[in-house]
Amino acid sequence: MGLKRASHAVYDTRYHLVWAPKYRKCILRDEVREYTKKVFREIGERYEFEMEVCEEHVHIFLGFPPRYSIGDIVRIIKSTSARKIFRRYPELKEELWGGELWEGGYFVRTVGDKVTKEVIKRYIRYQHDEKGSQLELF
Repeated sequence: MGLKRASHAVYDTRYHLVWAPKYRKCILRDEVREYTKKVFREIGERYEFEMEVCEEHVHIFLGFPPRYSIGDIVRIIKSTSARKIFRRYPELKEELWGGELWEGGYFVRTVGDKVTKEVIKRYIRYQHDEKGSQLELF
């Protein structure tokens, strides 16, 4: 990502985020998964993040200007994506018992210079072993 400049700041922020659909339902399959990736790409264009969508959870690697908090970014991504996904796939509401798309919480880890964008991207791409269980980052 490297150093970025804003009007009153120079920054290099890097975060690894993980969250899941409500009830950890495996709803992010096939067409829904591809559409979810498309929605995240649209949202993330201005925040420069890499991501992967699994059937049961989402991994995102991103950096953003310091005028935003991590909570702001998560709220933007979750709310915008849920609105668009439910609009396109209203049947998901029924599968989630009429509720929300995403679980309320999330995991966040700051990523320093030792863990590069390429390391996180590789982890995100290969984060499942043959049995499909989640691997540890470190």
